[in-house]
Amino acid sequence: MTKIVIIGGVAGGASAAARARRLSEDAEIIMFERGEFVSFANCGLPYHIGGDIQDRSKLLLQTPDSFLARFKVDVRVMNEVTSINRELKTVTVKNLLDNSEYTESYDFLLLSPGAGPIVLPIPGVQNPLTHSLRSIPDMDRILQTIETNNVEHATVVGGGFIGLEMMEAFHQRGIKTTLLELADQVMTPVDKEMAGFAHSEIRNHGIDLRLGVALSGVEYVPETHIASEDAGENTQHQHINGHLNLTLSNGESLKTDLLIMAIGVRPETTLAKNAGLKIGDLGGIWTTPNLQTSDPAIYAVGDAIEETDFVTGEQTMVPLAGPANRQGRMAADNMMGRSESYQGTQGTAICKIFDLAIASTGKNEKQLLRDGIDFEKVYVHTASHASYYPGAEIVSFKMLFDPKTGKILGAQAAGKDGVDKRIDIMAVAQRAGMTVEQLQHLELTYAPPYGSAKDVINQAAFVANNIINGDATPIHFNEIDQLTDNQVLLDVRNPAELENGYIAGALNIPVDQLRHRMHELPKNKEIVIYCQVGLRGNVAYRQLVNNGFTAKNLIGGYRTYITAKQ
Repeated sequence: MTKIVIIGGVAGGASAAARARRLSEDAEIIMFERGEFVSFANCGLPYHIGGDIQDRSKLLLQTPDSFLARFKVDVRVMNEVTSINRELKTVTVKNLLDNSEYTESYDFLLLSPGAGPIVLPIPGVQNPLTHSLRSIPDMDRILQTIETNNVEHATVVGGGFIGLEMMEAFHQRGIKTTLLELADQVMTPVDKEMAGFAHSEIRNHGIDLRLGVALSGVEYVPETHIASEDAGENTQHQHINGHLNLTLSNGESLKTDLLIMAIGVRPETTLAKNAGLKIGDLGGIWTTPNLQTSDPAIYAVGDAIEETDFVTGEQTMVPLAGPANRQGRMAADNMMGRSESYQGTQGTAICKIFDLAIASTGKNEKQLLRDGIDFEKVYVHTASHASYYPGAEIVSFKMLFDPKTGKILGAQAAGKDGVDKRIDIMAVAQRAGMTVEQLQHLELTYAPPYGSAKDVINQAAFVANNIINGDATPIHFNEIDQLTDNQVLLDVRNPAELENGYIAGALNIPVDQLRHRMHELPKNKEIVIYCQVGLRGNVAYRQLVNNGFTAKNLIGGYRTYITAKQ
């Protein structure tokens, strides 16, 4: 009889336990969790704080009793594994309720310890009003501070998923909020020009967004209030709360009632290191494609491990629930005698920012530049469904690809409707090995309420293939402000559109007048064309090059150019 010991519940560990039981009724399965909760929806925590998920119990996916009843798994919460003896194949466990210790043997051991929040050594950050969010107890402490401290202003440090979700949660509760982000953009999985849509949305909701600013110091100022317990009696009690004075890297200061540290997570590798297991170059637990560690009897999954990047084949760390769940299932398969290989992580993710959704898959431009990978990019801004049907919203879509092979390297999208659908399609296309040439032929559902006859993805593929085939010569938003005297900037929008913004120094000839006004343009200079989103610019480009001009079209048009500056 096989005995499997699992360290850590939540996504990877719980998935492995359930899968192992489905494969074998005889296996002995023990799962240790040092916290109080074995399987909870940690991605849902900010939405309970904000009030979208009102019932706290909805976050508890499984309890020890329910796991035992359904899967015959011995779940031991408040039991922390403190060490691993690989030679004896045992673990030492501390019962956190009575501080007793005992050992448990295993045939296979699964490490699913997850990752913990990064806490920078900022002076004064250890105080009662500063919190991080990774667990149910963390959530409860934040809610308690909101209830007892009369929080009127909150500060969130970090513009990643948790930081953005907490920002929105506070806003929904009517709490004024400041968001600090050291980088020049929020949500680093997307590139800065795509993050510009998020910046606009955040500021439009009254959030005090400060980019390029770090927290450098915290001063806790306690306040003691004397409150009467009963109006009819003289009994009183003391209630201690207070506020924080924050010092920022730009020399400014800020007073706040609640501080959330959401600057990222670090893999929990203490057990693995102490057991002598191999740690990867990025700091996560090293694993083979079948999720074995350097000890064949020990497997590891989830946020604590290094995994293969689907695009580059290099090692990466992507703390997402989807990969952790799939890895847990595969590790269980392999412990039960099967042979499953993890096929790599694309990093497909989406974030809700008020009414906006931003999503991505694969590599972003920053990563491709860092790794020296050749790429081209296209942008399209088009309706989520037929524009004449009510409710259509603009989907802003960026696609990165190899200009020689057409291999899909990554995709990003922002908008209020249909963003998840487009990125999910791109994630599937990328995993299937499709090229941008093949994307032209995708046949997607179309009816006016749901899509367009030429979908966003089809249109992006058309633009990409125009570039690959030499039918279009692109110029990008980051090149526009460095034009030379040998280039002429041409705005082919209608004059009325210029009232909503334009690029300084551009000559305006509407595209529908261009054939009759080409003589106004010099043939000895390169014509750089732009319109609102790039579509009319392409029409103008073809007219000009077919008439002997040298030209380039601003891909994504003025919308991409101006959003990059947000």
